Amino acid sequence: MEFIDYYKILGISKNASESDIKKAYRKLARKYHPDLNPNDAVAEKKFKEINEANEVLSNSDNRKKYDQYGKDWKHAEAFQNAERSHSGRSHQPNRSRDFSEDDFSDFFESMFGGSGRSSRRQQVRYRGQDIKAELQLVLTDIIKTHKKVVTINNKKIRITIPAGIEDGQTIRIKNHGGPGLNGGPNGDLYVTFAIKNNTSFKRNKSDLHLTKELDLYTAILGGDITIDTLNGKVKLKVAQETQNGVKVKLKGKGLPVYKKDGIYGDLIITYNIVIPKKLSQKQRQLFEELSKL
Repeated sequence: MEFIDYYKILGISKNASESDIKKAYRKLARKYHPDLNPNDAVAEKKFKEINEANEVLSNSDNRKKYDQYGKDWKHAEAFQNAERSHSGRSHQPNRSRDFSEDDFSDFFESMFGGSGRSSRRQQVRYRGQDIKAELQLVLTDIIKTHKKVVTINNKKIRITIPAGIEDGQTIRIKNHGGPGLNGGPNGDLYVTFAIKNNTSFKRNKSDLHLTKELDLYTAILGGDITIDTLNGKVKLKVAQETQNGVKVKLKGKGLPVYKKDGIYGDLIITYNIVIPKKLSQKQRQLFEELSKL
């Protein structure tokens, strides 16, 4: 039977502490668990090796026998009894001094026909892995709270998209992560929202900003203009002699405030007065007359 290096399987040194063994086992068992690696024969084999290594090394008596007898550690007592009968005296064998690895193998194979393997595995409950996912939306998707079915790790999950959620914000959905091991609880699902702005507004939390071009004549004489908002068009009265860069606030016409039902941010309009180009001769004359007044 081929020698299996349990220390190498767990990725630890021969002088590793009990805590080191436990940490290494938990990390690897979670990584290679069949539930997290469906239809993966390599992962399944690795998982069995990890459990076998932990069964031996986490038990101080088993570990001592393994360190002394290698792969034949399960028959250490039988070997010792046989050796006593053979020599007529008590003797604790030392593999490096009296026996080679093949000597032990031949002895146990002849007595037991192979060492066999224990089917018993240490059942320790472990919480499943947390899963991180990104959900891409556009700005108009977050005007109202609604539900959406998404597919994550080939599993359909119905999640709630809160109104007013921020770009890059992450929410946690409990128990929708990876499955627990040995009956342990599931992990959590962390969804990060990537929100693309599909509007002409600039967003600042729940407030929206819009630059509106205003012709010179309307800026001077005043008048009515139409503004597009997230909820439709709104008529806005422009005051006479409006200056360039003036800001006007439309209260409650912004985005919903996150987790505050019925409360909205504002829409802030900044006027950009456009100077007319390619004036006609008559227009130029009129401006010249104005400049003289």
